[in-house]
Amino acid sequence: MRRVLILMLLHRDANNALTMSKVRTTLTIDESVMRAVKMHAARTGRGDSQVIEDSLRRDLGLDLLERLWEHNDLSERDATALAVEAQHQTRRHRR
Repeated sequence: MRRVLILMLLHRDANNALTMSKVRTTLTIDESVMRAVKMHAARTGRGDSQVIEDSLRRDLGLDLLERLWEHNDLSERDATALAVEAQHQTRRHRR
């Protein structure tokens, strides 16, 4: 088993849609995992990189965050205010 480091930067584009900057990286992974990636990519008509990225998104919870952000209609200011209020309520309950 080898370590994998991938850098993914999330940001919003001009239409407020969540986008991700792509970064080229080298992975060293178990041969059986790579075979499974290649088989899955061939069955689904996607590239190896897309299969790996989709798997990482699911494992890291990024797919959930993206779905939540897609349905978010709060401004950044309102979202921050809501988060700060929730934090204050949590702190009050802990005392």
